Amino acid sequence: MNYFISIFMGIILSIMISLNGQVSNIAGNYASSVIIHFVGLIGIILVLIFTKSKIGNLKGIPFYMFTGGLIGILTVLFTNASFVGLGVSLTVSLSLLGQLVTSLVIDHFGYFNMPVVEFDKKKILGLVIIVAGIYVMTLS
Repeated sequence: MNYFISIFMGIILSIMISLNGQVSNIAGNYASSVIIHFVGLIGIILVLIFTKSKIGNLKGIPFYMFTGGLIGILTVLFTNASFVGLGVSLTVSLSLLGQLVTSLVIDHFGYFNMPVVEFDKKKILGLVIIVAGIYVMTLS
């Protein structure tokens, strides 16, 4: 099930970048970010209401863990900016490469209280194939 959810998340991400990029083209990058996050806020409030969920106890959570929201804002701003020049597929491909490299570092060192998953040299082949694929995508 987790594999399906991850694939579905990739589908949704590509659609989101397309839609957000169009809003950014019309409203501007900063205004579109406000609009996009406001709609997201309304959406999650509705989910909380309809599922009758409550926000748990936030005490004891280190402050840096809340910076994911700021990272979300930067993600929207940067994808909206790069969408115009790169298109959806290259924007997604390059962002996934960045995610992959960063996640390998986080796993290897166990940053952010994550369990350590040491880097295996076999993963280099996967990275090379991905970089080669992105290079081929940039050829016009």
